Amino acid sequence: MPLEALIFDVDGTLAETEELHRAAFNATFGTFWLDWHWDEALYRELLKVTGGKERIRHYIEGWNPAGATMALARLGDIHAEKNAHYASFMEKKQVIARPGVLRLIREARARKITLAIATTTSLPNVEALLKSLLGPASLSWFRVIGAGDQVKAKKPAPDVYNHVLTALGCPAAHCIAFEDSRNGIEAARQAGVTIVATPSFYSDQEDFSGATTVLSDLGEPGKPFRHLGGAALPKSYVDIDSLEQLLALACLA
Repeated sequence: MPLEALIFDVDGTLAETEELHRAAFNATFGTFWLDWHWDEALYRELLKVTGGKERIRHYIEGWNPAGATMALARLGDIHAEKNAHYASFMEKKQVIARPGVLRLIREARARKITLAIATTTSLPNVEALLKSLLGPASLSWFRVIGAGDQVKAKKPAPDVYNHVLTALGCPAAHCIAFEDSRNGIEAARQAGVTIVATPSFYSDQEDFSGATTVLSDLGEPGKPFRHLGGAALPKSYVDIDSLEQLLALACLA
């Protein structure tokens, strides 16, 4: 079964970005005179809901904070301001890709393997991160960028993966997805895609049993990943050859 495409989630998968998102939410709350503050423990709980607007609404419904009525009425404005803060923070701070990510992307391009994005975050956030990690030209490296605002239902629904697969014209059985959360794994699994899971800071306590393989990260030569569950890979770092073997194993399962 030939490997045709690598489909990446964004936040937590390409880089540990959730702290920047959390800072952007908190800065936005102040802009709208909301006496809200999401600390790490609360944000970990809120991340169980995908999508920024959905996360704010979930917080309002579950915690009933002061200013809830105004916040619901201006939800779109609050979310847009949050994205603006995030883009500003991304410009000011050099974000570091997770181990193995940049190497694997370069190898995929050299081997003519298609690259794509399937994420619940909005398109401006995707563009801000890709520019920070890989430079402005990198937006053209990904044949399809499927973002949360392009589909009806966000992860764990498979909509964004189905959207990306349709746009690629590529069978799910020829693709590998990279995810860092249970919601992402469930979305990719429902779409029929083989999954490499790399738990992130905020998702490391989640259930990853739906992934084909679970690794601490993608590893580097001389800096191996830790195998956490699922199928074993033939090398101590993820490369195209080992992904092709993983895809073959998944097809036999």
